[in-house]
Amino acid sequence: MRAVVAISGGIDSSVAAALLKSQGYEVIGVHLLLYSNGTACCGAVDGGMAKRAGAKLGIPFYTINLTTEFERLVVENFCMEYAQGRTPNPCIRCNEQIKFEILRAKAQQLAAQYIATGHYARIKRDAEGRYHLLRGVDSAKDQSYFLYMLNQQQIATLLFPVGEYTKQQVRRIAGDFDLPTASVAESQEICFIPDNRYVRFIKNRHPELFVPGPIYDTTGKLLGNHSGIINFTVGQRKGLRIALGKRRYVVRINAQQNAVYIGGEDEVYQTQVWAKDCRWVQGEPPAGKTRVWAKVRYQGPGGFAEISRVSDEVVYVKFAQPQWSPTPGQAVVFWRDEEVIGGGIIERSEK
Repeated sequence: MRAVVAISGGIDSSVAAALLKSQGYEVIGVHLLLYSNGTACCGAVDGGMAKRAGAKLGIPFYTINLTTEFERLVVENFCMEYAQGRTPNPCIRCNEQIKFEILRAKAQQLAAQYIATGHYARIKRDAEGRYHLLRGVDSAKDQSYFLYMLNQQQIATLLFPVGEYTKQQVRRIAGDFDLPTASVAESQEICFIPDNRYVRFIKNRHPELFVPGPIYDTTGKLLGNHSGIINFTVGQRKGLRIALGKRRYVVRINAQQNAVYIGGEDEVYQTQVWAKDCRWVQGEPPAGKTRVWAKVRYQGPGGFAEISRVSDEVVYVKFAQPQWSPTPGQAVVFWRDEEVIGGGIIERSEK
């Protein structure tokens, strides 16, 4: 069987390729070049490392330049979402709009039956032939949150080889295969903003989006002014530049008013969430009210919730316990035990 593996230049994807080759797959490495800063692509170093990993494994290796698509579908969307007072998740959008669709097309060109990535998640097929998306074995590295949009057609041709291992085991495997990526440090930043200074990034591209406006408390009292709503995200405490004698957080951003609302810590916790653009791994949402485990952010602890469909695309989520800062633009994702059943993009939240 032939498998196309997306090799980023990091340890996880190169180990995924190594594991598949050791299991007898005919492996083809593909590096997706996603972003250019005008002088060199941000993946230039990683691309070289990816090519070295491919050479070490003795597999065919291709680089696909997707900078135009990534710029249009991910980077510009990232900027415009912030301009609307939302906090986007570019990794989820990249998975949905770029990675899996482009990889599928490349796999078809190369007559490959599967595509694979280094995501920490698992796929199981049941007796009826349905595919189920599960958390990765390593709970600290699990990335199933970022994959809720996958459907049955996509999952049927997907492989997540490292999802069965812990990160420590993956590092050991990389050493066993003598991969050049074995000692590569992990990066938690957004790939196209390596210094994590997203405000500066957007301002350099779109200075016209930074329009001064008011800062209110949740009663509507004017407290001061800001230099652009892009400087803020719901749940933020630092950088408010307002001295009130006690901690205050961004509670709400109103793009129509160009206003930021701040309040106490208790006002950031919410129990009700409305999500749109929902996707369901099995193709259809659960019938009626359904009890799930849900997370409103990747790094958050999550909690039990009851979900019910409001319309074809909108889902209402009622958490058993208040959740910290459900943020418009971020994803809320639903699990039954270890299985991801779906998710959507947070539109709004309330107490």
